[in-house]
Amino acid sequence: MALFPDTTRDARRVILASSLGTVFEWYDFYLYGSLAPIISRQFFSGVNPTAGFIFALLAFAAGFAVRPFGALVFGRLGDLVGRKHTFLVTIVIMGVSTFIVGILPSYARIGIAAPIILVLLRLLQGLALGGEYGGAATYVAEHAPMGSRGLYTSWIQTTATMGLFLSLLVILGCRIALGNETFDAWGWRIPFLVSLLLLAISVWIRLALDESPLFKAMKAEGTRSKAPLRESFAQWGNLRIVLIALFGLTAGQAVVWYTGQFYTLFFLTQTLKVDYQTANILVAVSLLLGTPFFVVFGALSDRIGRKPIILAGCALAALTYFPLFRALTHYANPALEAAQARAPVTVLADPADCSVQFNPVGTSKFTSPCDIAKAALVARGVPYTNTADASGATARIQVGSTQIPSYDATGSGAADAKVAFEAALGDALREAQYPAAADPARINTPMVVLILWILVVYVTLVYGPIAAMLVEMFPTRIRYTSMSLPYHLGNGWFGGFLPTTAFAIVAAQGNIYAGLWYPIVVASVTVVIGAILLRETKDVDITARPRTSGARE
Repeated sequence: MALFPDTTRDARRVILASSLGTVFEWYDFYLYGSLAPIISRQFFSGVNPTAGFIFALLAFAAGFAVRPFGALVFGRLGDLVGRKHTFLVTIVIMGVSTFIVGILPSYARIGIAAPIILVLLRLLQGLALGGEYGGAATYVAEHAPMGSRGLYTSWIQTTATMGLFLSLLVILGCRIALGNETFDAWGWRIPFLVSLLLLAISVWIRLALDESPLFKAMKAEGTRSKAPLRESFAQWGNLRIVLIALFGLTAGQAVVWYTGQFYTLFFLTQTLKVDYQTANILVAVSLLLGTPFFVVFGALSDRIGRKPIILAGCALAALTYFPLFRALTHYANPALEAAQARAPVTVLADPADCSVQFNPVGTSKFTSPCDIAKAALVARGVPYTNTADASGATARIQVGSTQIPSYDATGSGAADAKVAFEAALGDALREAQYPAAADPARINTPMVVLILWILVVYVTLVYGPIAAMLVEMFPTRIRYTSMSLPYHLGNGWFGGFLPTTAFAIVAAQGNIYAGLWYPIVVASVTVVIGAILLRETKDVDITARPRTSGARE
C-alpha cells in the first residue's frame, strides 16, 4: 500500500489541522507568561513584590517542569494507541485548565488556596503540552514526502510563536477596550475564558483527521512497540541518541527560544520599565515579522541540513546577546543608560548581611538592611553594583555621591524607617535623573523592533528545523516517546526556568545583563556537543519498516 496517497492535498490538510490546534494550545499555555506581573499581584499578594514576581515566574516554570513527565505519559500512549487520539486528549486537558484559571478566585478572596490551585492547573497544562508537541510533529512528519520534512514540520514550529502572538494580540485588544485599570482588576480573565471557544474549534478540527499512515502500517503488520519506554530509555543505543538530542540540540535551542520570545518581554517591562501595552506591541510586531523565517529555515534545512542551521543560531545568540540587550537599553530607555553612566548606583554592605533573594517556597523573609536595599533597587529597575563594606556596617545605597542608609525591617520603628528610606532613595534617584519609567517619546521604535526581530530570527534558526531533525533521529515504533522527552527536557527545564533563573541572577548581582549568562552558557555547551556528536539526518528514510528489536531503522 502507498504510505502517502495524494500527498499534496492530504499533507496540506494535515498541516493546517495540526497547526491550528497547536496554535490554540500554545495560546493557552503562554497567556500565563504574558500576564505574569498581574498574576503575581492576583495570586501571590501575600509576599513582597520582588518575591511575588519570582513566585509568579516559578508557577510559570512549574508548567515547564512537568512537561517531560507529560512527554513520557502521552508519548507512550502515542506509540501504543496512535498519534491522533493522544493529542486529542492533550488539547482537552489544556483548554479546560486554562478556562479554570479565568474563573479562579484571587488570593484576596480565598487566601493560600488560590496559588495552590493555580500551580496545580499549571501542572496540568505542562503535562498536556508535554504530550502535544511530539504528537503534532510526529504526525506531520509521517505524512511528509522525503526531502520536504523540514518544510512541512516548520509549519508546526510556527505555532508556538503564533500562539504567543495570538495571546499578546488578545491581551492588547482587551487592554485597549477596557483600559489598563479595568484590565488589571478583572479584564485579564477574558483571554483565559476565550480558551473555551478555541478548545471547541480545536477538537472539531482534530476529530476530522485520520491516523498517521506509518502508524497504521505498523498496526496492520503487528510491529508496534509493546514497551516504548523500555525501548526508548533502557537500551543504550537509543538512550545515547536521546542524550545527544538533549545536550547537543534541544537545550541550546530552548534557551535561545525563550530568551528571544519571553525574556525580551520581561526585560522591556520589568527592567527598562516600558509600559506593558507598548512592550506587547513591540514584541508582537517583531514576532509577526520574524515568523515566516521558521518556514524559510525549515525549507533550507531540507537542502543544506538541519545541524548547521540550528548550531549557527545557538552560536550567534551566545556571541551577540550582550551587545544586543545593551542596544535594547540604549534605544528603549536612553535615560536609564545615561543615568547609570552619570551617577552609578552601588550597594555598600557587609556580605554576611546579604542573602540570595530566591525563595521558591515562600518561607524566608528578607529583612536585613542589605536585602532591603537590593529589593528596593530591583523594584525600581535600577542597575547597581555590590561593594563589600566593613563587617557589621549598616548597608547603604550610594547614588552618585549621595548615600542613603538602609534599615532593619525587624527593628523597632521599622515602619517609620521604611518611609524615610523610600523617600530619601526616591529623591536621590530623581536628582540623578533615573527614570521611573521609559519615556514613550524617547523610545526609538524602529531600532527596538529591529533588535527584537534579530532575536526572533535567532529563534527561527534554532527552532525551524528541529522538529524534522528529532523525528528523523528515532525509529517509528518509539518515535513519539523518544523525541518527546529530550524536546521537553530541553524546553521544559532548560528553557522554562530561564525567566526565573535570569531574574534571580539579576536581583543578586544588580547587573541588569547578568541574567544573560544563563542562555549564553547553555547555548555554547550545545554548540560544542552538537558539533562533535550530532549527525546530520535530513536524508534519513523514516518510512523504512521498523525492526521488532527496537534498534534504529
